[in-house]
Amino acid sequence: MNRAIRLHATGGPEELRFEEVPMPAPARGEVLLRQLAIGVNFLDVRQRRGDAPLPGLPSGLGIEAVGIVVATGEGVLAPTVGSRVAYADTALLGAYAEHRAVPAWRVVPVPDAVPDDVAAAVLLKGMTAEFLVRRTFKVGPSHRVLVLAAAGGTGVLLCQWLHHLGASVLGVVSSREKADFAVANGCHHPIVVEPSATPTAFAAVVRRITQDRGVDVVYDSTGRATLRESLRSLKRRGLLVSFGAASGAPEPLDLAVLRDGGSLFVTRPSLDDYVASRPELERAASAVFSAVRRGVLRPHLAARLALGDAAEAHLRLESRRTTGATVLIP
Repeated sequence: MNRAIRLHATGGPEELRFEEVPMPAPARGEVLLRQLAIGVNFLDVRQRRGDAPLPGLPSGLGIEAVGIVVATGEGVLAPTVGSRVAYADTALLGAYAEHRAVPAWRVVPVPDAVPDDVAAAVLLKGMTAEFLVRRTFKVGPSHRVLVLAAAGGTGVLLCQWLHHLGASVLGVVSSREKADFAVANGCHHPIVVEPSATPTAFAAVVRRITQDRGVDVVYDSTGRATLRESLRSLKRRGLLVSFGAASGAPEPLDLAVLRDGGSLFVTRPSLDDYVASRPELERAASAVFSAVRRGVLRPHLAARLALGDAAEAHLRLESRRTTGATVLIP
C-alpha cells in the first residue's frame, strides 16, 4: 500500500486529501524510496493556494524528503538498495507520500550522523542558504546583512551561517518571541514588524542601526510586501537578493529606482540554477551536511507531524506560528 497527500483543487488546507495511490515502479535511471521524513516549505503552501503554478490537477505536493532506496530502475549503479538518501528539487513535486520514484542523479547520500528529520528539515533550506551566502553574494566579516523572516526555516539557517562568517546580522521578525529566537540563532539586531503593519516598514530602523550607512546585502524571502523597504535598507551599490514570495510575487520594478537609490543591484535567484549539475548538487549538499556536523547549522524542528496531518502543518506555516522547520513523518 502507498498513501500520499493529493490536491484536487487549489484553496485552503482542507483541500489536502490523504489518499491511497498506486505504488510507483522506478523507471530507467530512477530509484524507488521508502520515505522516512518529508520537508515542508512555504512553496508548498503557495502551490496549494494557487499562488504558484502546478503542472495540473490533481497533483501531489512537496519537493524534499529523506528515504531508503528499496528498488532501482534499469541503468542505476548508485545509489544501491538500502542506501539512505535525500532530495530537494522543485521539479520533483509529490514528496508528500510514503513511497516515491525519483531520478537517481538528483538524490544525495545522508551522513550517518544526520538524523532523518534533521536532513529533511535542512537540505533544501540549507542549500538555499549556502548559495545565498557563498555564491550569490560572498559574505565576509566586514559585511552588514539584513535577513527577512529571520525566524523562519531558511532565515534561521541564514542567521546561523552569517554569524559563523563573522557578518553583522540584522533580522526582520514578526514578534518579540521570534526576535529572541533569532538572536539565539545568530542575529545581532532583530527588528520586530507586526504582521498587521501596513506598509511593512523597517528601512528606517536599519538605517538607524547602521548609522545611516545601510546594509551590503538584503536576503528577502517575503516578496511583494517588502521589496521597496528592502531597497531602502541598502547602502550605495548594495545588493537585494529576492529569493522568495511569501507575500506574493514582487511587482515590476522601475530601473530608475535602482539608480536613484544609489546604483543598487537586484537579483532573483533560484536554487535550481545553483544545483543544475550533479557536481554542483554534490558540493552544495556536502557543504550543508558538513555545516550541520560541525554545528555551524543547527536546524530547529518546529514540529514533527504525521503525513496525514499535512493540513495542520500548512495552517501553522500560514499563520506564522512556527519558528524553524516543519517535517512530516510517513
